[in-house]
Amino acid sequence: MKGRLISIAVLFSAIIFIITGILYFSGKQANSADTKAEQIVAINEIEQLARLGEYDKMSAKSAELTESLRGAQVVSGGSTGLFVLCGVCILFVIIVFGYIYFAILKPFNKMEKYAQEIAKGNFDIPLDYERSNYFGEFTWAFDSMRREIVKARSCEKEAIENNKTVIATLSHDIKTPVSSIRAYAEGLEANMDSTIEKREKYLSVIMKKCDEVSKLTNDLFLHSLSDLDKLKINSEDFELCDFIKNTVNEIAAEQNDVHFKMPDFTAFVSADKNRVVQIIENLINNARKYAKSDIDVFMVKSDGSIEVHFRDYGFGIPDEDMPFIFEKFYRGGNCGNEQGSGLGLYIVKYLTEQMHGNILLYNHPEGLEAIISLPIIR
Repeated sequence: MKGRLISIAVLFSAIIFIITGILYFSGKQANSADTKAEQIVAINEIEQLARLGEYDKMSAKSAELTESLRGAQVVSGGSTGLFVLCGVCILFVIIVFGYIYFAILKPFNKMEKYAQEIAKGNFDIPLDYERSNYFGEFTWAFDSMRREIVKARSCEKEAIENNKTVIATLSHDIKTPVSSIRAYAEGLEANMDSTIEKREKYLSVIMKKCDEVSKLTNDLFLHSLSDLDKLKINSEDFELCDFIKNTVNEIAAEQNDVHFKMPDFTAFVSADKNRVVQIIENLINNARKYAKSDIDVFMVKSDGSIEVHFRDYGFGIPDEDMPFIFEKFYRGGNCGNEQGSGLGLYIVKYLTEQMHGNILLYNHPEGLEAIISLPIIR
């Protein structure tokens, strides 16, 4: 591009010089022929006047001849002015093309080289830009894009590291209940369950630990998904109140820590039953793990929606954790030594929103209340 611009500037300068030369030589030849003819005529007249002895007229004619010679010099001076004008025009061409190069082409070449570096994957080179040139805003936008790509790659790298950490943690957590299951199974094999009460206790612990393994493997499966949109939502119409009652009773089992109050109304929704069960399990298990208190579940019917309330009587969530509590892998500051992956509330929020509902959390003086809202179809 630079060589092409120089070639064009040289071509323009050559054209101006050639035109100036043509005008100069054409004018010089015409003026020279006319001046020479006039001078010959004047000299002949002077010779005739000298023969006739008319010296006064001869002097006047000599003066005219002198003026003619001076005019020729003036014409020659005008030709010099023509060359000066030619030089000025060439200088103007050089200045214009120089400005085009430094103001447009040079910044563009810089951008081209920078784009090549970006294409190679070299995102660590900053791009210096000046808003005063024609590419100032474009250069700023290009550099901003580079910074966003660097930021996105950094977040991706951090997410990969988090994935490795969480998967390693979940894999380690699975070992604990598996060890308990093996220990109690060996006890049964060794006939250590000498009484019915001991046998029931062993079986109860084994089933409980199996449930823990199942939950951990579910977390591991969900975490292994690159995007939660791979979780399919198969909605169907059903009556929610009876469904919640049956689900809560199954989750409560014989622990008697979950209390469901059956409402005096019915509410039909369009949702995925399996995902609703998953939401309820997450919320109840979270309350059991962190609040370690009884859990009240009740339903409220509002304008166009049904609310399912889960109220525990623990310590709630610290206020400083509330803005981030639904983020993936985030765990509150009061989780203590309780094991977890920080996926529960994130999954609950995602699944609820996929079924066109929402979730809200409220801290009470005693405990936390989670409210799931779903639209009613009738």
